[in-house]
Formats: sequence, C-alpha cells, structure tokens
Amino acid sequence: MGLSVNGVFGHVSEKTRNEVASKSSGGMEIILSSLENTQDLQTTLNILAILNELLTVGGGRRTGVFVSKGGTAVLLQLLVSSSKDPPANEELMLHIHSLLGKVGLKDRKFGVKARLNGALNATLNLVKHNLQNYKLLLPCLQVLRVYSSNLVNAVSLGKSGALEIMFEIIGPFSKKSTTLLKYVVCVLCMCSSGMNARRAVDTGYLPTLLTIYQDWHRNDTRHRHVVIRKSILGCIKNLTNIKLGRKAFIDANGMRILYNTSTECLSVRTLDPLVNTSSLIMRKCFPKNRLPPPTIKSVFHHPLPHIPAGGPVAQLYNQPPTCNDDIETDINKLRPIQMNTRPFDELRAYEYFCREFSKKCISLGPQNRRPLREDLLTPKSNESPLELDSISISKGPEGTADPDLVCSLGSLVLDAGMNGGSVDGPQDEGGEQAVLEVPDTAALLPLHDPDLYLEIVKSTRSVPAYTEVAYPDYFGHVALSLREPILERAYGVQRTKIFQDIERLIHPSDILDKVVYDLDNQRSVCTIGSLKFNSKFESGNLRKAIQVRKFEYDLILNSDINSNHYHQWFYFEVGNIRPGVRYRFNIINCEKSNSQFNYGMQVLMYSVQDAINGSPHWVRTGSDICYYKNNFSRSSIAAGGQKGKSYFTLTFTVTFQHKDDVCYFAYHYPYTYSMLKMHLQKLSALRTAQIYYRQDDLCETLGGNSCPLLTITAMPGSSSNDHISQFRSRPVVFLSARVHPGETNSSWVMKGTLEYLMSCSPQAQRLRESYIFKIIPMLNPDGVINGNHRCSLSGEDLNRQWQNPNAELHPTIYHAKSLLQYLRATGRTPLVFCDYHGHSRKKNVFMYGCSIKETVWQTNVNSSTCELHEDLGYRTLPKLLSQMAPAFSLSSCSFVVERSKETTARVVVWREIGVQRSYTMESTLCGCDQGKYKGLQIGTSELEEMGAQFCLALLRLRRFTSPLELHNHNSHLLDTENDLIDTRSIPNITSPTTYVLEEDEPAFLEEVDYSAESNDENDPDLEPDLQDNHALPDPNSDSEFSRQDSLN
Repeated sequence: MGLSVNGVFGHVSEKTRNEVASKSSGGMEIILSSLENTQDLQTTLNILAILNELLTVGGGRRTGVFVSKGGTAVLLQLLVSSSKDPPANEELMLHIHSLLGKVGLKDRKFGVKARLNGALNATLNLVKHNLQNYKLLLPCLQVLRVYSSNLVNAVSLGKSGALEIMFEIIGPFSKKSTTLLKYVVCVLCMCSSGMNARRAVDTGYLPTLLTIYQDWHRNDTRHRHVVIRKSILGCIKNLTNIKLGRKAFIDANGMRILYNTSTECLSVRTLDPLVNTSSLIMRKCFPKNRLPPPTIKSVFHHPLPHIPAGGPVAQLYNQPPTCNDDIETDINKLRPIQMNTRPFDELRAYEYFCREFSKKCISLGPQNRRPLREDLLTPKSNESPLELDSISISKGPEGTADPDLVCSLGSLVLDAGMNGGSVDGPQDEGGEQAVLEVPDTAALLPLHDPDLYLEIVKSTRSVPAYTEVAYPDYFGHVALSLREPILERAYGVQRTKIFQDIERLIHPSDILDKVVYDLDNQRSVCTIGSLKFNSKFESGNLRKAIQVRKFEYDLILNSDINSNHYHQWFYFEVGNIRPGVRYRFNIINCEKSNSQFNYGMQVLMYSVQDAINGSPHWVRTGSDICYYKNNFSRSSIAAGGQKGKSYFTLTFTVTFQHKDDVCYFAYHYPYTYSMLKMHLQKLSALRTAQIYYRQDDLCETLGGNSCPLLTITAMPGSSSNDHISQFRSRPVVFLSARVHPGETNSSWVMKGTLEYLMSCSPQAQRLRESYIFKIIPMLNPDGVINGNHRCSLSGEDLNRQWQNPNAELHPTIYHAKSLLQYLRATGRTPLVFCDYHGHSRKKNVFMYGCSIKETVWQTNVNSSTCELHEDLGYRTLPKLLSQMAPAFSLSSCSFVVERSKETTARVVVWREIGVQRSYTMESTLCGCDQGKYKGLQIGTSELEEMGAQFCLALLRLRRFTSPLELHNHNSHLLDTENDLIDTRSIPNITSPTTYVLEEDEPAFLEEVDYSAESNDENDPDLEPDLQDNHALPDPNSDSEFSRQDSLN
C-alpha cells in the first residue's frame, strides 16, 4: 500500500496537485481516509509527507480545503494515538506537528478541537522529553503557540507545567537557536491569563525575565534580535497585568532596569518598540497615588436653598449619572410633543419680556431692568457687593510704566479689608492708593473700558468673595493681527515627559515637593525661590501648586462648586519669574481621556509687561505639549462608579521673555461675567434711532447675580398700523450661550453676533427688520464667575436640566424654557433656536441639530413602517454657514438625537417647543483642519467673525423660506432647499463623535495607549472562552507589539 500511494502522488504535475486539493474533487478525502485507516508506519509517513508538500506549496487555499474535509481532527487523533506508547516515533511526530503548525493558523476551532482530543498534553510531553532535540522541538513549539492562543488552553497548559518547561528552554543571550527562542517567548506571551501570571510570579520568574532581558540588551549590540527582546518585554508586560506582578516588578528593581535600558535605546529609532513597551510597563507599575488635596470636593461650597429628596442634587457626592450615548430608537420620543407643561396663567407673567408684541406704544427710551416675579427667584445672597474704592487708575502714554510696578503688584485689589481678612495687594505701607499706569486701549477696543469694568465688578457676587481683578480682564485683549498655526508636535515628546515622571520614583532625592500655592491651607505655603501663583479672581481656577523640581511645577485644578469632578478650565497668575528659563507646568488632575492638546492646541498666556508696553494680547504659547494618563488614581465616586481609573496630565513648557513680569495662563480666551456686563453697557450706547434694543434681567441666579435677556430688532418705519403690524409679525430667533462656563469661546462668538446686530451696516439693518432676536448671552453666570468648568452652583450641568428644570436650583434654565413656552403658547414659536457651545475634542465650527429620519437611519428601526414625514429645513442654516463661514465644517455636523442628549436645550426645544431649526453650534477650542483657516489655531477674531457670519446666514435664510413659513414656521421649504442637500448621501453619520466618545483625529506615529487600566476586579481566569483562536503574532515580525504598545 505504501508503494502504491507513493507511486501515485510522488511524481505528478502541479496541475494534478491542484486538482487533488480542490474542493470539488475527492482527492483530499481519499488521502485523509487512507491516513485514518492505515496501520503501516511507512505508509503513514508517506501520506504525511504528501500532505506537507501539498499544504506548503499550495498556501492558504489548500489548507482551507484540508480543514473543511476534517483534516484537523484526523491529525489530532493520529497525534494522540501515536503518543500512547512512548517513545513516539520522532519522524512521525515531526511530520504531524509540522502539519498542525500550518493547519492551526487556518482553523478557527483548532484550540477547541485540540483540547477535546487530548492533544495538549501529548505535545507538551513531547517537548518535555526532547528539550535538547531542536529539530523536533521547533515544530512542537509552533503548535504550542497556536494551542495557547485559546484562553482556556493557555490555563490548561499552565496547570500542566508549560511555564516551567518554557523557562527551562529560555536563557541568557546566545546566537544559537534564536528561532527556537522566538517561539518559546511567544508561548510564554500567549499564556497571558491571570492564573498563569500568578503561577509565574509565585515561582519567581519575573526577576528571571528581567535578568534575561538585561543580558540580551547588553549583548545584542548590533540589534539583530530585537524581536526576541521585545517578546521578553511582552512576557513581563503580561505578568505585570496583575497586582502581584506589579509588586514583584517593583521589588525586583524593574523600574530602574527598564528605565536604564530604555534610556540607552533612545538614540536608535529602530529600537522605539522596545522603549515604548518598556514605558508602558513602567507606567503601569508606577505606584498609584492619591491627589495631594485633602478632598476631591471643591474648596468652595455654596448652600443650596432647597434640595428635593431623591433628586439629582441630593446625590452630588455619589456616583454621577453614567452617559448613554446610544442613538435614540424610540420613535415616540423623537416625535414632537407640543403640549403646555405649565398653565398659561403662569406663563402670562413672561409677557413682560415680550413687550414689543403688545399694543402699547414702542418707546426708544431706556428700559427699566428688573427681574421677573421676585417671588419666583432665589433670595439674594447676604454677601454685600464688593467695593473698589481702594484703587485709582492713572493712564499714561504707552511704554512709560515702571517695569518694577509689574512685579510689585500681585493683582488689582478690590477691597483689602473686606470680610476682615488681609489681602496682598498694591497698597504700600502707608495705605495710600496704588497708581497703575495702563495703556489706553479704547481706540483698539471700543467695547472695553477699564474704569467701567472696575465699577461693574463691584456688583458681581462670587462664592469666595473675590477681592482682586485679573490684569487681562482689566486691560482687555486685542486680537493678534497674525494668526497662530497649530503646533506641530515633535516625535517622542510624551515619552520624554513620562520618563521624567518615572525619574521621580527612581531618584526621589531630586524631588523638592514644596507646596507654593494652596487654597485649602493658604498659611502653609512657601514661595521663597519659587514662582508665585494666584487664582483668587473672577473666573480663576487653580487649587494647588507644588514645586517638584527647580523649574517644574505640578498644578491641581479645583472641582466645580458643589461637585467633585469637572477639572478642565484653568485661569491663574504666575509671578516671580525668571526670563530665559524653561519652566515645565503639569496640570495633573484632568479627567478626559484625550484632548486637542495632543493635536496641536496650545495654552493661552497674557504678559502684563507686554500689555503695559502696548501689546495687550492673549497669545498661544507652550512647547513640548502633551496630554497623557498619569499615576494619580481617581476615586470611584468621581469616576462614575468605575474602579481603577486614573487622572490625566496636561504638560507644557514655557520660557518667559521679561524680567519681573507677571503672566496669566488660561485654558482658552477668558470672558468673565463682568466683561459681558461691560460689553452690554457699551453696546447699549451704540443704539441708534433705527435699533430697538432692550435689556431685561431674566432672573436672579443662585449666587445673587442677574441673568441678562436682550431683545434686538429694528424699530418700525413709523407709527402707522401697517408698520406696527409688520414689526410685531417678525419671526423670533432665540439665541443663548455659555451654559458651560469653561466654553469661553461661545461667549466670543456671541460677542461677534451682538456687535453685528448692533452695527449700522445695511445688512445688519435688514437682519433686524427680518427678525426679533431674543438673546441670553450667558446662561450660567455663577459658574463663569466662580471658575467652574461645566456646572452651576447646584453642582449640576445646566444643559441637562431642560426637560424638567427646578425654579430654585436652575433659575436661568427654568425661566428661559418658560419664556420659550410663552412664545409658543402665543403663536410666536421661534423660527430658529441656537445654543452656542465650545468643543474640546474636535476642530472647526459645526452644528448639532435634530432629525427623526437621520436618527432612524442610524438604527435598526424599519423607517418604512414609521410613516416619517420630515421637512429638510433643519439643514438649510448649516449649509448656508458652510458656504459663508470659513471656520464652519458641514461634514462635522450631525442631526442625530442621542439618548444622552434628550435633556439638552437643543433636543427639548425641538421636541417640546416645536422649533424645527433647533441647534447647538459648537466652536473648536483648538483650530481648523479645513477651509481658509486650515492648520491655524482659532483666535478671538475668528470666533467673533463666526458670530457675525451666523447673522449673515440668518439673513440669507430668509430667502430660502416662504412668507407663509415666516409666519407659521410649519410649511415645507421651497424647492431650492432640495438643491442644497442630497439627502441620499446621509445614510452614514458624518461625525461619530456626536454619539460616541471617539476622536476625529488620525493616530500619531507614537500612538497613545490608554487601555492598560490593570483592574484587579476583573480576573481574566473567570472570563469565558469567547474566542477559540486569537490572532497570532508572527515571531519573525516586528509588528507584534508595535500595534498595541506604541506610545506617544
């Protein structure tokens, strides 16, 4: 039989081999049947040789046919039966394992089949008894590598002693049998279950791996065996996934070993995979620490007037609500529900804010500003307004100020004796008033007046009772004439920063650890030989500063008031600086998993010396900027109930230019509440006889500050009935901004909108004649004043309260929604509603809108059964903006309604008020990657331009709407709208970031790995075998770990 088989297949053409191995022929079945039934050893060897030749030459296609015909089971059964009577025939075992090594990579159920047939121990025993037989050992290790890719198999092999056997083979550096060593290390890497890791750690293999790695590092001077070195690091990485492994790594001096070896590899770019994997291991094993502050709660607390039992505010210090970003699939929740949630008798009070619609005579005189219904509002705070009588201002020519004056002044002090406390300020020993020479910015900033700003600050109420004014807010900001490019990040920046952090653990004696600023304990700070920090002014946020090295500082941000998280907005002052020195600043308690700081965004800096010399600018600054996970652990309360989460570090380096300068740093261009009130007062002075401008106080906030409401339109042409009727029939446009205090860019966009509406251009006049504008320029004054990032004084995100706002806890949202309800109840539903926001993780300016159809298209709901009829008018305004505004990106817009956004202004106004064109307009904090401003960071001039372009788009919107719609707002658009958008191009959402927290940025060459949480709560040994064969790494490929272990 052996001769006949060999004679048939031994000397045939390739065509014949292809026919034998094809699916349609029965050749493969004949071969397998012969292999299964023969009892002759030589015949078996001949058949196996034929199969080896067929599968080696034929590649994956033939192997697939072999698997489909049941070849895997036949081989495994032959292996098990041949191993029952040792010693097994060496040639037979060699052929079987050579075939299994090929077949295992193509058979998805290979791991299960091998385990059920009992082949695992057969191969392992063969390895155990042939440790010096490299010819047989190599194919056996190849098969073990495939076995162990299955988690259950890996655990079983570990119990059977696979780890001990592998560690008998692996050893110090040797130029012999390097291929064999590659497979040994691969087997160790694939045995990555928690149970195997514990067994390896308990046996003391981790120090052994470190020693082996050091030996290969020292001796592989020509870097010919990088794959083996990287695989050894992979084994160490797997062992450090468990807590015991991380402890053993620290005890074995692993941090110092990997730090030293990595440092020696930095100069060779091809060794980056080793450096990156070592960095990940060190980051993972770096001991977790708590943040230095005594509590994660805010330093400041504001008593709330009323906390409903079981309400969201009652759980402020419990787990925050988790975010569900799934797309809404309930059609009933997507359909408008135009029903009055409040009786009209209650809404009638809001007629006061719509006096232009009444029959009373329209007056051009100044309007009395008073809040609506004092009984509905929060009682005023007991705090008295601040006084600024201790300061006088002396204006002089530019550049004549004494430079020493900059250093001597910490900040402008409002009232040094306030609240019985002493405040460092500009007063001299005699108590005389400080005199500050400042540039006259009136010519450059027509809406800025330092004297007026100081007067307005007197009535601004803050929880900390601020007694100082920041220089930039006083001087003002003039936009730069030159645009600032997006920062191009040098390769290896983050890796360098992380290595410097690791040095703290390796060389603790080099760390100063000196507290130089602390809001929790202001008496314990020491500023001798250090920078001086300050954030005790309106919108300021810096809780603590720690000097860690001579020119390096760790900074900690304050939580939002009555909250324990939301650390992102910062605004602080730095003094006592030395020019020409590279200072490194690390903000160490950031919470978001990624940031535009990783993609070219820079922080903002304002130099007082430059301002005095005639350049009052906020400028983008900083080098070596990156954002990465650090070793400070977040509490499960602050992390939404998730354990094992870490904070993130924003790090940047700054070199100051001037001696004795005082500089300010901010997350984005600051825009304070007092600045808004100053701008509104200056804008009202621009009113002409053609402009109807009225400012009311919508309500009083929890902190006792007023919330301005503006009404802007054109005065009627005359007092005739026709002109008055036309005046009152204008459609309403409702605009709002700054519900999130940290999104200061939204205020700059709103500033551009307001300035355009109050301008004297013919287009602005036509715009005023077309609409009546209702504008709330700052929905969260308290959050802005107190330096919050996202919340109001209630500790809640006000943009998640629109569905059911509380009059006491969320007064601005409550009364804004009530005003919208009144407009709808009186037949004046706004034509457009737009809430201005800022976006921290995307570029450009874009819009989120609401569409039933586009939401359904993203779900599995059969839209044909839903009888959906929807006007496409919601797409007109974004399309117009994309044609007019250079910063606007239509491709970034989305009109999908997510469950997590159902309580936001955009969705509630669309669904409950019935405004089809209800939007959130998001402006980037970074810059643009398309259009005229591509590659540039966004500045205040571009933001204000966006606000003006929004007005022009509203003017053009009138041309795309019928006169009937302008009155009823419910008609279909004209046919012109169909030319604007091809609705069939929308089946796939253009911006996934609207409903999942994914990044729209391309991956870096040094990709950031944020996945190594090392959560001991999840034991991988307890997880089910979800996949039989994982993708196997090629031991001869450098890409094995580079895909997952690369590091930015």
